[in-house]
Amino acid sequence: MFSLLGENIRIALDSIRGQLLRTILTVLIIAIGITALVAILTFLGALEKTITGDFASMGANTFTIQRYEFTTRNNRQREKTNPIISYRNVRQFKDKFQYPFSKTSISFTGTRNAEVKYENEETDPEVAVLGINENYLENTGTEVETGRNFTYFDIENNNNVCLIGSDFKKNLFKDIDPLNKTISIRGVKFKVIGILESKGATFRNNQDLRVLLPLQVARSMYTLPNINYNINIKVDDKQFLEGAQDEAIITFRIIRGLNPVEENNFGLERSDDLINRISSITGYLYWAAWIISIITIFGSSIALMNIMLVSVTERTREIGVRKALGAKKRTISGQFFLETVLIGQLGGVFGIILGIIVGGLAASLSNFQFTVPWLAIIAAVITSFLTAVVSGSYPALKAAKQDPIESLRYE
Repeated sequence: MFSLLGENIRIALDSIRGQLLRTILTVLIIAIGITALVAILTFLGALEKTITGDFASMGANTFTIQRYEFTTRNNRQREKTNPIISYRNVRQFKDKFQYPFSKTSISFTGTRNAEVKYENEETDPEVAVLGINENYLENTGTEVETGRNFTYFDIENNNNVCLIGSDFKKNLFKDIDPLNKTISIRGVKFKVIGILESKGATFRNNQDLRVLLPLQVARSMYTLPNINYNINIKVDDKQFLEGAQDEAIITFRIIRGLNPVEENNFGLERSDDLINRISSITGYLYWAAWIISIITIFGSSIALMNIMLVSVTERTREIGVRKALGAKKRTISGQFFLETVLIGQLGGVFGIILGIIVGGLAASLSNFQFTVPWLAIIAAVITSFLTAVVSGSYPALKAAKQDPIESLRYE
């Protein structure tokens, strides 16, 4: 049995080498379908890891009070106009919300188009400037790589100090330690006391190209009306999360002046709820990727089947000779079937390599976190094998059913 299998594999390899151009074209056809599958799954895996990583770093025991609910904000037909969360709102909330074992962070974005200067060097106008309090880093899962975080006294005394993103080491501070250096924003000088760990970028929102300032200092620089503030609450233990949420809703409803029958005119989102929503969205994207890839692979399998049928026709006389020498039907069918499987696996290997390259390149250009797409690789191996099985079955059966006398007469 094994000697027969080895013989069929040898014959299949000889046939592949003897028809090299056709084999290359067939392998490319399979590879295109597999590349589409692997590339899409690789990119989606990188996207999901990046987004969920950003939210997961906040922990499962945090929640945010924001202007709109996530679902309302993404459904224009249902969207209602909620008042902005003003500085007065956040100040009152911080004073009134006294839930045990919790920390409240307040922040706002002054601009996303700032220019930062250091001596004679200057960045492009693409730096985000945020005003924060001393709890912002802990509540948002942001770490300081070198230096220190703001202290309570930095915030209360309005010290001209700042934290900068890791990308500043690549442009503004090449070969220079940024710590204790003085930068300038809008003509105001700040001492760098810390460099943040890299968090990457998501949908053009570069987390590593930003400057964090004490809240009141940032407010004195950015005085546009209708600035919307963000409130993030973190509890020390997840078992206190529900109680903290209820207390936060009651407190903010009082601040908003809502009566008991009125709906909330603000949103509240938990970080783990956002992760679950993102996972469900990427789940739909995975289904879409499979549908697109299956359509592509279906076309590849039809092409492979047609090529193998042409091969059976061209080798009709060879089939007749083999049958005349005593080859059985299963030997003939096994030979063509193995040839199809080998071609399919070659296409699968090239498709996996190309798919990882394409998907990884797309992820890199989008600043997503690339990971080895094991799911995509396993799916590609199984898919390429099934494609070869489906495409090779009919040509192998047709070859096995050839009449040896008629085959020997074939010209």
